[in-house]
Amino acid sequence: MTDTTDNSLLDTATTLDSLALKTRDLSSSADGFARAMTAAFSSSVTGGKQFDEVLKSLGLRISNLAVRMAFKPLEGALSNGLQSLISGLSNIGAAPSAQANAVGAIKPFAAGGVIGTPSYFPMLGGGIGLAGEAGPEAIMPLARGPDGRLGVASQGGGNSITVQIATPDVDSFRRSESYITGQIARAVSRGQRGL
Repeated sequence: MTDTTDNSLLDTATTLDSLALKTRDLSSSADGFARAMTAAFSSSVTGGKQFDEVLKSLGLRISNLAVRMAFKPLEGALSNGLQSLISGLSNIGAAPSAQANAVGAIKPFAAGGVIGTPSYFPMLGGGIGLAGEAGPEAIMPLARGPDGRLGVASQGGGNSITVQIATPDVDSFRRSESYITGQIARAVSRGQRGL
């Protein structure tokens, strides 16, 4: 079969499952209503209650049933939301992803890497962060510089710097040697501080 046919069959099966679930919920609600009515009238007959007490009891049972029915979708949404959050945080769920099982559930990022799909992570000061929600994001290791500031650690060697000095004679060079050495030392110092 083609992907389109497979998707259509999957959509139809999902719709039928949803319809069956709604039908069961409706049947359960109707049964609950019938039980409430039966209990109210049977208690009035056997208990000798006044008709207004029966109606009051019936009203309370019906309102209780209505409240339960009203909160059922909210209960399901909260349950699904919490399950998704916990599953995202711990990679433990009812149906773990095949990709995570095939590759391994934990990937170290100490040397850096790229997050391609939305992923939850714990924040340093507490709370939960979300990375990759707008597309791929890079993770880069941090290191402290000589001044103690935290920044992205660069890998690889330093750059080469070539200094060319042109003077008309050796004496001119000797006179400006200490000045040039000081200028180079200051430039290197600024480079180390990231200025």
